[in-house]
Amino acid sequence: MATASPAPGKTLLTPKDHTLILIDHQSQMAFAVRSIDIGSLRTNTVLVSKAAVGFGVSTIVTTVAEKSFSGPLFPEITETFTSGPVYDRTSMNAWEDSQITNRVNEIGKDRLVFAGLWTSVCIVGPVLSAIEQGFEAYVITDACGDVSDEAHERAVARMIQAGARPMTSLQYMLELQRDWARGETYALTTGIAREHAGGYGIGIQYAKTMFGAQEGGH
Repeated sequence: MATASPAPGKTLLTPKDHTLILIDHQSQMAFAVRSIDIGSLRTNTVLVSKAAVGFGVSTIVTTVAEKSFSGPLFPEITETFTSGPVYDRTSMNAWEDSQITNRVNEIGKDRLVFAGLWTSVCIVGPVLSAIEQGFEAYVITDACGDVSDEAHERAVARMIQAGARPMTSLQYMLELQRDWARGETYALTTGIAREHAGGYGIGIQYAKTMFGAQEGGH
């Protein structure tokens, strides 16, 4: 018989147990995206980026053919990750570029979280490759996008079939926080949510302004 205890599941993410890999959030790659509104995609991407920086998550940022074709990263990413390299590549599958795999090995974490453009090409490639080589893979699906709903959904299904774990941008941040009693990141989490988490953020603002309420009774 199973016994319940107040311990988190082993598949839940913590700030220090994974590497976030952001792939090709670039202007040219975004022009053709139809599976998600571009404004929502940018909002979700900056939420993930700010959460990663605030929680100290090891992060790899990569582009494809930045100067010759795909253009600059979303400004939200460059404004959030103000230090550290951006790895430019020619391969559609980032995992086939030794810059990326060398950096993954340097960081040394077997759990990887992916987001980027397009889901069916630049995310499927490294996710399937990483899983085959023994890594755990998570995909933040609403910080990804593709040329059609069909392309995005089939890509997500294919990755899930291979063992990847899907999640959303807000879920990612709240999973890192996970307990409102963690006061050192409480203001960070609610601050990012107020600015970028849509109706939930407005709700936080309302409760705080109208009657001084806070998550978890702080």
